[in-house]
Amino acid sequence: MALLDGLLADLAAEGEALDAVVAGLDDAGWATPTPAAGWTVAHQVAHLAWTDEASLVAATDPDPVLPDLSVDAAAADGAAVSPAELLARWRTSRTALAQALAAVPAGAKLPWYGPPMGAASMATARLMETWAHGVDVRDALDLPVPATDRLRPVAHLGVVTRGFAFGQHGLPAPAEDVRVELTAPSGEVWAWGDPAAADRVTGPALDFCLRVTQRRPRSALALTATGPVADRWLDVAQAFAGRPGAGSHG
Repeated sequence: MALLDGLLADLAAEGEALDAVVAGLDDAGWATPTPAAGWTVAHQVAHLAWTDEASLVAATDPDPVLPDLSVDAAAADGAAVSPAELLARWRTSRTALAQALAAVPAGAKLPWYGPPMGAASMATARLMETWAHGVDVRDALDLPVPATDRLRPVAHLGVVTRGFAFGQHGLPAPAEDVRVELTAPSGEVWAWGDPAAADRVTGPALDFCLRVTQRRPRSALALTATGPVADRWLDVAQAFAGRPGAGSHG
């Protein structure tokens, strides 16, 4: 359970960091448009609250019925309430989800909109979403995107979804391995894949995470791809479920 404990600690810290950004905003701040078309800061937080609530159902109900995947409608509904009510909702949902995931039996699989996943995978997905939508909020408010070692699970998710990303874009998943070497905010090198692989991706971990969550176009990032598979991957990289992203944002 050490892995899950660490992921839940990272998830809590990421939620608290974004909470600190939005908690002091006035109504105009909550209504600030974000890079996601049609979504304000309030829409972003409402989406996180709604997804946490859906995850909570998956983690606690023995026969769960997940809510319809109407992402835009759910975000709009959530954004229609007062900022204080929305923030309280998100705080309640993320706290309850963390407690529920901590109690999931080892080896249990939770239903989701894609394949079922274990508690650690669910926590990783929630960390990725919290961080990625936090990027949208910070971009809207002209705030820098902080780089911490909490990015490691986000980067890991980006690596292991390589085949999924190709499939989402109607492409066969390449059989070739890709070596990934990323420089962490701490200066450590995080690595995945065969060291002898001909295809490689290298660069800052922050840039890789911005790419696999489609928060930045590839041209804006200091990522190097060696080999045709690695090069194509950076074009289609997508760590999130749902339809293929438009490029910069997903």
